[in-house]
Amino acid sequence: MTSTTLEVGRPRESPFGRIWALVKYHVLTVYALLAFVYLMLPIAIVIAFSFNNPVGRFNYTWSSFTLNNWKNWDGVPGLRSAMVLSLEIALLASLVATLLGTLIALALVRYGFRGRGATNLLIFLPLSTPEIVLGASLLTLFLNLSIVFGFWTILIAHVMFCISFAVVTVKARLIGFDRHLEEAAMDLGANEWVTFRKVTLPLIAPAILAALLLCFAISIDDFVVTYFNAGSRTTFPLFVWGAARVGAPPQVNVIATFIFAVAVIGMVLNVLVQMRRERAAASA
Repeated sequence: MTSTTLEVGRPRESPFGRIWALVKYHVLTVYALLAFVYLMLPIAIVIAFSFNNPVGRFNYTWSSFTLNNWKNWDGVPGLRSAMVLSLEIALLASLVATLLGTLIALALVRYGFRGRGATNLLIFLPLSTPEIVLGASLLTLFLNLSIVFGFWTILIAHVMFCISFAVVTVKARLIGFDRHLEEAAMDLGANEWVTFRKVTLPLIAPAILAALLLCFAISIDDFVVTYFNAGSRTTFPLFVWGAARVGAPPQVNVIATFIFAVAVIGMVLNVLVQMRRERAAASA
Protein backbone atom coordinates (compact mmCIF):
# COMPACT_ATOMS: atom_id res chain seq x y z
CA MET A 1 0.00 0.00 0.00
CA THR A 2 2.83 2.35 0.75
CA SER A 3 4.42 1.72 -2.65
CA THR A 4 1.10 2.35 -4.38
CA THR A 5 0.65 5.59 -2.47
CA LEU A 6 4.13 6.82 -3.45
CA GLU A 7 3.53 5.99 -7.11
CA VAL A 8 0.21 7.78 -7.08
CA GLY A 9 1.63 10.83 -5.30
CA ARG A 10 4.68 11.20 -7.57
CA PRO A 11 4.04 13.83 -10.26
CA ARG A 12 4.16 12.37 -13.74
CA GLU A 13 6.78 13.99 -16.01
CA SER A 14 5.35 15.48 -19.16
CA PRO A 15 6.68 14.46 -22.62
CA PHE A 16 8.01 17.99 -23.08
CA GLY A 17 9.96 17.71 -19.83
CA ARG A 18 11.53 14.43 -20.90
CA ILE A 19 12.50 15.89 -24.27
CA TRP A 20 13.98 18.99 -22.61
CA ALA A 21 16.01 16.85 -20.19
CA LEU A 22 17.31 14.79 -23.12
CA VAL A 23 18.27 17.95 -25.01
CA LYS A 24 20.08 19.43 -22.01
CA TYR A 25 22.00 16.20 -21.50
CA HIS A 26 23.18 15.95 -25.13
CA VAL A 27 23.35 19.61 -26.20
CA LEU A 28 27.13 19.87 -25.75
CA THR A 29 27.72 16.67 -27.74
CA VAL A 30 25.46 17.83 -30.55
CA TYR A 31 27.12 21.26 -30.61
CA ALA A 32 30.58 19.69 -30.77
CA LEU A 33 29.52 17.40 -33.63
CA LEU A 34 27.99 20.28 -35.58
CA ALA A 35 31.13 22.38 -35.08
CA PHE A 36 33.32 19.48 -36.24
CA VAL A 37 31.15 18.94 -39.32
CA TYR A 38 31.27 22.67 -40.08
CA LEU A 39 35.07 22.66 -39.93
CA MET A 40 35.57 19.43 -41.84
CA LEU A 41 32.98 19.98 -44.58
CA PRO A 42 35.21 22.19 -46.80
CA ILE A 43 38.08 19.72 -46.43
CA ALA A 44 35.76 16.85 -47.32
CA ILE A 45 34.69 18.72 -50.46
CA VAL A 46 38.32 19.30 -51.45
CA ILE A 47 39.08 15.60 -50.99
CA ALA A 48 35.96 14.50 -52.90
CA PHE A 49 36.66 16.78 -55.85
CA SER A 50 40.20 15.44 -56.14
CA PHE A 51 38.48 12.37 -57.67
CA ASN A 52 36.27 14.40 -59.99
CA ASN A 53 36.55 14.35 -63.78
CA PRO A 54 35.37 17.89 -64.61
CA VAL A 55 34.00 18.98 -67.95
CA GLY A 56 36.00 22.06 -68.89
CA ARG A 57 38.63 23.98 -66.95
CA PHE A 58 36.74 24.53 -63.68
CA ASN A 59 36.45 21.82 -61.05
CA TYR A 60 33.34 23.25 -59.40
CA THR A 61 30.61 20.78 -60.48
CA TRP A 62 30.71 17.04 -59.92
CA SER A 63 30.85 15.11 -63.20
CA SER A 64 32.20 11.59 -62.70
CA PHE A 65 34.63 9.62 -60.56
CA THR A 66 38.20 9.10 -61.76
CA LEU A 67 41.65 8.21 -60.43
CA ASN A 68 43.50 9.92 -63.27
CA ASN A 69 43.97 13.07 -61.19
CA TRP A 70 46.01 11.10 -58.66
CA LYS A 71 47.92 9.18 -61.32
CA ASN A 72 48.80 12.41 -63.16
CA TRP A 73 49.08 14.74 -60.18
CA ASP A 74 51.77 16.79 -61.96
CA GLY A 75 49.93 16.92 -65.28
CA VAL A 76 49.42 20.69 -65.01
CA PRO A 77 52.46 22.67 -66.23
CA GLY A 78 54.28 24.37 -63.37
CA LEU A 79 52.58 22.41 -60.59
CA ARG A 80 55.52 20.10 -59.83
CA SER A 81 58.06 22.93 -59.61
CA ALA A 82 55.75 25.00 -57.42
CA MET A 83 55.17 22.07 -55.07
CA VAL A 84 58.88 21.25 -54.86
CA LEU A 85 59.69 24.88 -54.06
CA SER A 86 57.03 25.01 -51.34
CA LEU A 87 58.33 21.80 -49.76
CA GLU A 88 61.93 23.05 -49.82
CA ILE A 89 60.98 26.39 -48.28
CA ALA A 90 58.70 24.83 -45.66
CA LEU A 91 61.27 22.22 -44.63
CA LEU A 92 64.18 24.63 -44.32
CA ALA A 93 62.11 27.39 -42.72
CA SER A 94 60.58 25.04 -40.15
CA LEU A 95 63.97 23.55 -39.22
CA VAL A 96 65.69 26.93 -38.85
CA ALA A 97 62.74 28.55 -37.08
CA THR A 98 62.34 25.64 -34.65
CA LEU A 99 66.06 25.63 -33.84
CA LEU A 100 66.19 29.39 -33.24
CA GLY A 101 62.82 29.38 -31.49
CA THR A 102 63.92 26.66 -29.07
CA LEU A 103 67.08 28.56 -28.18
CA ILE A 104 65.14 31.80 -27.71
CA ALA A 105 62.56 30.05 -25.54
CA LEU A 106 65.31 28.57 -23.37
CA ALA A 107 66.89 32.00 -22.95
CA LEU A 108 63.58 33.69 -22.09
CA VAL A 109 62.52 31.07 -19.54
CA ARG A 110 65.85 30.13 -17.96
CA TYR A 111 67.82 33.37 -17.85
CA GLY A 112 67.31 36.95 -16.77
CA PHE A 113 68.97 39.55 -18.97
CA ARG A 114 68.59 43.18 -19.96
CA GLY A 115 65.95 43.53 -22.64
CA ARG A 116 64.10 40.37 -21.74
CA GLY A 117 60.73 42.13 -21.66
CA ALA A 118 61.39 43.84 -24.97
CA THR A 119 62.36 40.49 -26.50
CA ASN A 120 59.10 38.94 -25.31
CA LEU A 121 57.22 41.83 -26.93
CA LEU A 122 59.10 41.50 -30.20
CA ILE A 123 58.41 37.76 -30.28
CA PHE A 124 54.66 38.32 -30.05
CA LEU A 125 54.53 41.18 -32.57
CA PRO A 126 54.52 38.96 -35.69
CA LEU A 127 51.62 36.98 -34.21
CA SER A 128 49.48 40.11 -33.87
CA THR A 129 50.60 41.97 -36.99
CA PRO A 130 48.54 41.53 -40.17
CA GLU A 131 50.31 39.49 -42.81
CA ILE A 132 49.98 42.23 -45.39
CA VAL A 133 51.95 44.55 -43.10
CA LEU A 134 54.67 41.93 -42.59
CA GLY A 135 54.89 41.27 -46.31
CA ALA A 136 55.08 44.95 -47.23
CA SER A 137 57.66 45.63 -44.51
CA LEU A 138 59.89 42.80 -45.68
CA LEU A 139 59.48 43.97 -49.26
CA THR A 140 60.72 47.43 -48.25
CA LEU A 141 63.64 45.92 -46.33
CA PHE A 142 64.78 43.76 -49.23
CA LEU A 143 64.44 46.65 -51.68
CA ASN A 144 66.52 48.96 -49.47
CA LEU A 145 69.21 46.27 -49.15
CA SER A 146 69.11 45.62 -52.93
CA ILE A 147 68.51 41.89 -52.38
CA VAL A 148 67.40 39.92 -55.43
CA PHE A 149 63.97 38.43 -54.84
CA GLY A 150 63.66 34.68 -55.09
CA PHE A 151 64.34 31.58 -53.00
CA TRP A 152 66.31 33.30 -50.25
CA THR A 153 63.90 36.18 -49.72
CA ILE A 154 61.03 33.71 -49.38
CA LEU A 155 63.05 31.61 -46.93
CA ILE A 156 64.05 34.63 -44.80
CA ALA A 157 60.45 35.84 -44.70
CA HIS A 158 59.11 32.44 -43.66
CA VAL A 159 61.74 31.98 -40.95
CA MET A 160 60.88 35.42 -39.61
CA PHE A 161 57.19 34.77 -38.99
CA CYS A 162 57.62 31.09 -38.04
CA ILE A 163 60.04 31.84 -35.18
CA SER A 164 57.26 33.36 -33.07
CA PHE A 165 55.14 30.21 -33.28
CA ALA A 166 58.11 28.04 -32.36
CA VAL A 167 59.01 30.20 -29.36
CA VAL A 168 55.46 30.22 -28.02
CA THR A 169 55.11 26.42 -28.39
CA VAL A 170 58.42 25.49 -26.75
CA LYS A 171 58.12 28.20 -24.09
CA ALA A 172 54.79 26.79 -22.92
CA ARG A 173 56.50 23.44 -22.25
CA LEU A 174 59.50 24.97 -20.53
CA ILE A 175 57.37 27.01 -18.12
CA GLY A 176 55.92 23.81 -16.65
CA PHE A 177 59.25 21.98 -16.69
CA ASP A 178 60.42 20.45 -13.39
CA ARG A 179 63.91 21.84 -12.83
CA HIS A 180 64.53 19.33 -10.03
CA LEU A 181 65.15 16.66 -12.67
CA GLU A 182 68.08 18.63 -14.03
CA GLU A 183 69.38 19.30 -10.54
CA ALA A 184 69.21 15.59 -9.72
CA ALA A 185 71.16 14.73 -12.87
CA MET A 186 73.85 17.28 -12.04
CA ASP A 187 74.04 16.01 -8.46
CA LEU A 188 74.80 12.57 -9.92
CA GLY A 189 77.79 13.96 -11.82
CA ALA A 190 76.39 15.08 -15.18
CA ASN A 191 77.63 18.37 -16.56
CA GLU A 192 75.44 21.01 -18.22
CA TRP A 193 75.69 19.55 -21.73
CA VAL A 194 74.99 15.96 -20.65
CA THR A 195 72.06 17.13 -18.53
CA PHE A 196 70.59 19.03 -21.46
CA ARG A 197 71.13 16.16 -23.90
CA LYS A 198 69.85 13.32 -21.70
CA VAL A 199 67.28 15.04 -19.47
CA THR A 200 66.07 18.39 -20.81
CA LEU A 201 65.98 17.66 -24.52
CA PRO A 202 64.01 14.36 -24.31
CA LEU A 203 61.41 15.98 -22.05
CA ILE A 204 60.85 19.00 -24.29
CA ALA A 205 61.13 16.97 -27.52
CA PRO A 206 57.31 16.69 -27.98
CA ALA A 207 57.04 20.49 -27.83
CA ILE A 208 59.90 20.86 -30.32
CA LEU A 209 58.24 18.37 -32.67
CA ALA A 210 54.92 20.19 -32.32
CA ALA A 211 56.65 23.50 -33.11
CA LEU A 212 58.30 21.93 -36.15
CA LEU A 213 55.00 20.61 -37.50
CA LEU A 214 53.25 23.91 -36.81
CA CYS A 215 55.96 25.91 -38.58
CA PHE A 216 55.90 23.53 -41.54
CA ALA A 217 52.12 23.83 -41.89
CA ILE A 218 52.18 27.62 -41.63
CA SER A 219 55.05 27.97 -44.10
CA ILE A 220 53.70 25.68 -46.81
CA ASP A 221 50.29 27.41 -46.59
CA ASP A 222 51.46 31.04 -46.62
CA PHE A 223 50.34 33.27 -49.47
CA VAL A 224 50.35 36.95 -48.47
CA VAL A 225 53.95 37.31 -47.22
CA THR A 226 55.21 35.04 -50.00
CA TYR A 227 53.39 37.09 -52.66
CA PHE A 228 55.25 40.23 -51.64
CA ASN A 229 58.70 38.62 -51.53
CA ALA A 230 58.70 35.80 -54.09
CA GLY A 231 59.87 37.73 -57.11
CA SER A 232 59.67 35.44 -60.14
CA ARG A 233 59.46 32.23 -58.07
CA THR A 234 56.11 30.48 -57.64
CA THR A 235 55.16 28.46 -54.58
CA PHE A 236 52.14 26.18 -54.40
CA PRO A 237 49.78 28.82 -52.87
CA LEU A 238 50.84 31.31 -55.55
CA PHE A 239 50.26 28.65 -58.21
CA VAL A 240 46.75 27.96 -56.87
CA TRP A 241 45.95 31.68 -56.89
CA GLY A 242 47.17 32.04 -60.46
CA ALA A 243 45.40 28.90 -61.66
CA ALA A 244 42.09 29.92 -60.07
CA ARG A 245 41.90 32.95 -62.36
CA VAL A 246 41.83 30.87 -65.54
CA GLY A 247 40.63 27.50 -64.26
CA ALA A 248 40.59 25.09 -61.34
CA PRO A 249 42.49 21.89 -62.19
CA PRO A 250 41.59 18.92 -59.97
CA GLN A 251 45.31 18.26 -59.44
CA VAL A 252 45.26 21.17 -57.01
CA ASN A 253 42.75 19.23 -54.90
CA VAL A 254 45.03 16.21 -55.08
CA ILE A 255 48.00 18.15 -53.68
CA ALA A 256 45.82 19.76 -51.00
CA THR A 257 44.48 16.34 -49.97
CA PHE A 258 48.00 14.94 -49.78
CA ILE A 259 49.23 17.84 -47.62
CA PHE A 260 46.23 17.45 -45.30
CA ALA A 261 46.82 13.70 -44.99
CA VAL A 262 50.50 14.17 -44.17
CA ALA A 263 49.67 16.80 -41.54
CA VAL A 264 47.04 14.59 -39.90
CA ILE A 265 49.35 11.56 -39.89
CA GLY A 266 52.14 13.65 -38.36
CA MET A 267 49.88 14.95 -35.60
CA VAL A 268 48.53 11.48 -34.85
CA LEU A 269 52.03 10.04 -34.63
CA ASN A 270 53.06 12.87 -32.31
CA VAL A 271 50.09 12.17 -30.03
CA LEU A 272 50.81 8.42 -30.03
CA VAL A 273 54.46 9.01 -29.12
CA GLN A 274 53.46 11.28 -26.24
CA MET A 275 50.89 8.77 -24.98
CA ARG A 276 53.47 5.99 -25.15
CA ARG A 277 55.95 8.03 -23.18
CA GLU A 278 53.34 8.91 -20.56
CA ARG A 279 52.43 5.23 -20.14
CA ALA A 280 56.08 4.31 -19.89
CA ALA A 281 56.66 6.98 -17.26
CA ALA A 282 53.57 5.90 -15.30
CA SER A 283 54.64 2.25 -15.28
CA ALA A 284 58.23 3.01 -14.31
